[in-house]
Amino acid sequence: MDAGTFWTALALVLVIEGLLPFLSPSAWRRMFQQVLALHDGQIRFFGLASIAAGLVLLLVLA
Repeated sequence: MDAGTFWTALALVLVIEGLLPFLSPSAWRRMFQQVLALHDGQIRFFGLASIAAGLVLLLVLA
């Protein structure tokens, strides 16, 4: 992976992350209120699941 690929991937992540707050700020706010109500273990599980899904996707696409 070269530096250009890394910056392209980072830019795509930022675009995707910005879609929900841009399109529906009230839904984005509600989502974060629900996340704040979760326990630390639940948040860690979702983080781990996201990491695992990303790694599997990288393995499938590479």
